[in-house]
Amino acid sequence: MSETLARHLRRTIVLGLPLVGSQVAQILIGLTDTLMLGRYSVEALAAGTMGHTVFFSLFVLGSGFAVACVPMAASALGRGDEVAVRRVTRMGIWLSTLTALAMLPAFLWSEAILLALGQTAQVAADAQAYLRIAGIGMLPALLTATFRSHLSVLEHTRIVLWATLAAAVLNAGVNWLLIFGNLGLPELGIRGAAIASVAVQTLSVAVLAAYAARGPGMARFDLFRNLHRADWPIFNDILRLGWPIGLTHVSESGLFAASALMMGALGTVALAAHGIAIGIAGLTFMVHMGLSQAATVRVGRAWGQGDATGLRRAAQAALLLSGGAVLLAILLYFGAGRVLVDLFLDPADPDAAVIRTLGIRLLMLAALFQLVDAGQVMALGLLRGVQDTRRPMVYAIGAYWGLGIPASYLLGFPLGLGPEGIWLGLVVGLAAATVTLTARFVRLTGGAPLTSRS
Repeated sequence: MSETLARHLRRTIVLGLPLVGSQVAQILIGLTDTLMLGRYSVEALAAGTMGHTVFFSLFVLGSGFAVACVPMAASALGRGDEVAVRRVTRMGIWLSTLTALAMLPAFLWSEAILLALGQTAQVAADAQAYLRIAGIGMLPALLTATFRSHLSVLEHTRIVLWATLAAAVLNAGVNWLLIFGNLGLPELGIRGAAIASVAVQTLSVAVLAAYAARGPGMARFDLFRNLHRADWPIFNDILRLGWPIGLTHVSESGLFAASALMMGALGTVALAAHGIAIGIAGLTFMVHMGLSQAATVRVGRAWGQGDATGLRRAAQAALLLSGGAVLLAILLYFGAGRVLVDLFLDPADPDAAVIRTLGIRLLMLAALFQLVDAGQVMALGLLRGVQDTRRPMVYAIGAYWGLGIPASYLLGFPLGLGPEGIWLGLVVGLAAATVTLTARFVRLTGGAPLTSRS
C-alpha cells in the first residue's frame, strides 16, 4: 500500500535536511579557502581560484558515477534486494577509483594545459603547484561521493552532515596553520591550501567508510565483502547511467562560468555585483540540491517497488517542499536584499554604492532565477530516480548552451540590457531545461508502466 502524501513529505524532510546542511557546509569550505588565500596574497587567490575551478570541474564530471549509484541502489532496496545494494556501491567504488586515476595526468601537467587556455605564466605555474597536491585528493573525494550516495539511499544522512561539518572545521584549521605558517609550522601559501584539501577529503572518506561498515544497521549490507570481485553487469549499468550525469553537471557549470566571463567583459563593478548575487542565490540553491538528492532516493525506491502511486506522491512531496523553499527565498531577496548585499561590501570602497545598487537589482531577478533553477534541478533528480539520464543530458545541454548562453549574450550586449540581460538569459536557459525535463518525467510516469530507461 502506498504511503500518504503527508508521510512522503515527512520522510523527504528527514532525508533531505541533512543533505541540504551538508551542501551548505561544502560551500563554506570553498568560501574559507577563498577568504584565507585572499588574505595571504592576490597571486595566491588567483592561482587558488583557478586550481579549484579545474579540480571542481573534473570532480563534477567524475562524480556522475557516484550519483548513478543512488537510483540503482534505491531501486534495489525498493524491491528488497539488499545484496544488489552492496553490488552497486562496490562497483561505484571501482568506477570512482578508476576515474580518479585516469585524471591524475591532468593534475600533474596542468601548467601546460592552463597556458594553452590563455592563462598567464605565473597563474599557470602556481595553479599547477596547487593541483599536483590537490589532485591526490580526487580519489578520496570521489569515494566520499560514492559512500555519500550509499548512505543517502539507506536514509542515514545525518552522518553525511556531521562528516561535512567536521571537514569544514578541519579545512579552516589546516589552512590557518599551513597557508600562513602559524604555530611554528612552515608557511606554504597555496600549497598549504592544497594540503588542507587533501586532509579534508581523507577525513571525509575515512568517516563515511567506517560508518558504512560499522554504523547502526550497516552490518547487514556487508559493504566491503568481495570488494575485489568484478561485477561487470552492474559496472556497465553504472557506467551507462553515470557519464550523462557527469556531462550534465559540467554543462551546467559551464553555463555559469560563461555568465561570469560575460560579466567580466562589462567591467569589474558588474562582475563584483554578479559574484555577490550569484553567491547568495547559490547558497539558497543548496536547499533544492539537497531536496533533489532526496527525491532521487524516494522516487527510486518507489520505482523499484513498481509503485506508480507512491512514485508520484514522492515526486509531489519533493516539488512541494522545493516550491516552499523558493517562496521563502523570494521573500528573503525582496525583504532583505540590501542587507544581504552589504555583507559582502566594504563601505570604504569607492565603488560600494554602485555595486550595491546593481547587486540589489540582480537579487530581484534572482527571485525568478531561483524558481527555474530549482525547477530544473528537481526535474533532474526525479528523472534520475527512474534511471533516465541520457535524454535529460541532451535536453539540459541544449537548454544551457543552445538557449541560455546565446540569450545571455544577445540580451546583455546587442540589446544593451547589460548585467540584467545576462541574468535574464540564464533564466531563459534554465526555464527551457525546467519545462523539457519536467515534461519528460510526466511522460515517463503519467500512468505508463514503470520500466527501465536509459
